[in-house]
Amino acid sequence: MQDNATEVTAAGIARLAGVGRAAVSNWRRRHPDFPKPIGGTETSPSFALAEVEAWLREQGKLAEVPLRERVWQQLTGHPEGPAVALAHVGCVLLLVQERPTVWLDIDAGSDERLAAKLPGVLDGVIAARFGCKPVNASGSVDASGSVNTSGSVNTATPVHTPTGPQLLPSAPLLRSAVELAGELGARQTFEFLLGRYLDAHSRQYTPTPAELAGLMAELAGPALTVLDPACGTGALLRAVEARPGQTLYAQDSAPDLVALTALRLALHTRAAVRGAVGDTLRTDAYPELRADAVLCHPPFNERNWGHDELAYDARWEYGFPARNESELAWVQHALARLADGGTAVLLMPPAAASRRSGRRIRADLLRRGALRAVLALPVGAAPPYNLPLHLWVLRRPDRTPVAPEVLLVDTGAFAGEARGGPDWQAVRDAALDTWRAFARDGRLAERPGLARSVPVIELLDDDVDLAPARHLPPPAAADGVEQLAAVRDGLAATLRLTTGLTPPPAVPAPPARWPLTTIGELARGGALILRTGALPGTPGSTATAAHARVPVLTDHDVLAGSPPSGTLPESDEEAVLTEPGDVVVPVLGGGSVARVVDAATAGAALGRNLVLLRPDTAALDAWFLAGFLRGTANNRQASSYASTATRLDVRRLQLPRLPLDEQRRYGARFRALDEFEQALRQAGRLGEQLLRGMYDGLTDGTVEPH
Repeated sequence: MQDNATEVTAAGIARLAGVGRAAVSNWRRRHPDFPKPIGGTETSPSFALAEVEAWLREQGKLAEVPLRERVWQQLTGHPEGPAVALAHVGCVLLLVQERPTVWLDIDAGSDERLAAKLPGVLDGVIAARFGCKPVNASGSVDASGSVNTSGSVNTATPVHTPTGPQLLPSAPLLRSAVELAGELGARQTFEFLLGRYLDAHSRQYTPTPAELAGLMAELAGPALTVLDPACGTGALLRAVEARPGQTLYAQDSAPDLVALTALRLALHTRAAVRGAVGDTLRTDAYPELRADAVLCHPPFNERNWGHDELAYDARWEYGFPARNESELAWVQHALARLADGGTAVLLMPPAAASRRSGRRIRADLLRRGALRAVLALPVGAAPPYNLPLHLWVLRRPDRTPVAPEVLLVDTGAFAGEARGGPDWQAVRDAALDTWRAFARDGRLAERPGLARSVPVIELLDDDVDLAPARHLPPPAAADGVEQLAAVRDGLAATLRLTTGLTPPPAVPAPPARWPLTTIGELARGGALILRTGALPGTPGSTATAAHARVPVLTDHDVLAGSPPSGTLPESDEEAVLTEPGDVVVPVLGGGSVARVVDAATAGAALGRNLVLLRPDTAALDAWFLAGFLRGTANNRQASSYASTATRLDVRRLQLPRLPLDEQRRYGARFRALDEFEQALRQAGRLGEQLLRGMYDGLTDGTVEPH
């Protein structure tokens, strides 16, 4: 059933039709019958989704709106906003997952009947999964937690049953979402919609990458009760290994986020889920909890964390944190909520390991055996991506003797190239191997450049500086010199190759007057297939083992000329897989870039902000296509410009109409230029590596200044 009240913006229309925003603006100017705005503002109007869909179909620009796109547009056009709509969808998907036959019964009939019956059945599901007393229609609250009528409400309840009047506008959306769940599954449908929502509001949330969340959960170890006091999107609790009888506790100051996180966890695991809304440091929802594990990605550098109100709080067992040491307040909160012998893992800014204002608390954490390890992560592991963040592993001291050593690990050497992120497998192996060996034996033999267990007494100086790099021995000198020699040999070989690939002198020719066609015309004529990358990139999602084997070609990979570096999220939208000879074009950034997929890249999933062109080899040469798409003038005429970004409308890019033999002649030259470009990039990378190694070797005395 189509919801005629659902609105869609120009950006949504562009997504539906697979074009840029500029194309939608052109349609509005050129076609008098284009649907008129029904809402929004003069600069950002909104349109009726049903009218837009009908117009696109009449114009031959759309055969059918994909179901997942219809659901997303219905969600974003909900009169109460997408967060409330997503909470309603989550409740119904949980009902479908838990009691599918009940949904089949109430789905039969009108929207009014559906809205009237849903609250009663949702009460039971919500009570069972979230451990709360059902809230009936006379005392219910909406998804944001606001009271609609008088009645007592359990403030620790993460998800509340919406009333019939609240659900009525959501009825078409709920039916569509359940239909999509029939294709993808209830959990995957919610992950898809949540991923789209978080992506659309990315500035409001700080994501915890799935790989980092998994590492933190593994460092904490198996646990029956797990707390995340700053749960955000639920990535950390979602990464916890499932166990029978498990309970997950979450708290966050954002009501909408707590509700969505609780629903996400309930759809993902059979564990009992407990959620609460509130500022954790000021209003702790679980003062009596003693958890087996605490996982936390706290907000960094907060000055308004409650310093003035909480001076005499019992949690400051290791010292009262300074106003600029909010992270040390979170550390002590985590320790206060641990059972004896329990483990906490917190993501920390590197400054927390060395700021003088926190040295007394760090010293007491060391003396009493609470701080067990500090692991430095590579640059790019998590936001802010320009800092090498730390993981602190803490244990609530029990009656066992205090350990005299602390583990320091530096995985900075595993930073990835360009913006592809760290080598997570190497980071995980190094971190878990060193931590488990240290936890088993109480000490760790030196691993130069990587890890060392340091006697606590060595750290208790005036600074109590816990930065791992300042206490680790450098890598073995012989290994460093041998590596530099190998880099130098590789650079020399690459430079020789680059010289051989240097293009011959350009031969002048008069300006060509070819007849032109566009990518859009070629796609409509069947000379190529056009596909867009639409992976949602769900923050904090964890790929399944099968998905983990499918790399994602990101727009950063295409721009940097690097291998696929992304991972396929669980909520993928039927990922588009690349094939040899495909041409991939980034649509953001304003650069003239096109990449021909080779055998090494084939099979990767197409990431967001990329367009894939699959030419019919009987009509188009791939290298000819890619080469002409890189023309500066061609890109300029096909781009639209906003205040902060440039977007390329790939359909408007132009190609000359040439015979296939002539295309191949141009294609051979374009391919030679691509090989030259790749050699230049490799030479640049090796040159930077050699320079850095020489500077480091000369300054640490491992290289002679010959």
